[in-house]
Amino acid sequence: MTIGLATAHANALLNIFRATNFTAVTVYVQLHTGDPGVAGTANTSAVTTRNSASFAAPAGGSMSLSAALTAWSMTASETISHISLWDAATGGSFLRSAALTTSRTVISNDTFTLSTLTLSYTPLAA
Repeated sequence: MTIGLATAHANALLNIFRATNFTAVTVYVQLHTGDPGVAGTANTSAVTTRNSASFAAPAGGSMSLSAALTAWSMTASETISHISLWDAATGGSFLRSAALTTSRTVISNDTFTLSTLTLSYTPLAA
């Protein structure tokens, strides 16, 4: 399974320990019908629109959406099982991927809304 942080994104995060600035990004979410793969481009949904995500301030090593994402208007019958995160609405750099807790089967003309998403870096020192 290849879900997780993209290598380039992990390296950018690690560079903060070298006193190298990390550039903030706007996060965009793309839907997938299976594992997005190492490049984040496998098993993309028929709907290729990426919706922007806004997050609340982090606490305890994690942060969650501050509001539900704009709903996707589905154009095909398929099962959404994964997401990928990007730094641009089109093109851009792949940041990370994740499996949904519960897959959702949709049909054409359905809407799909991602209302919860939590990102975390663990374990934390206790």
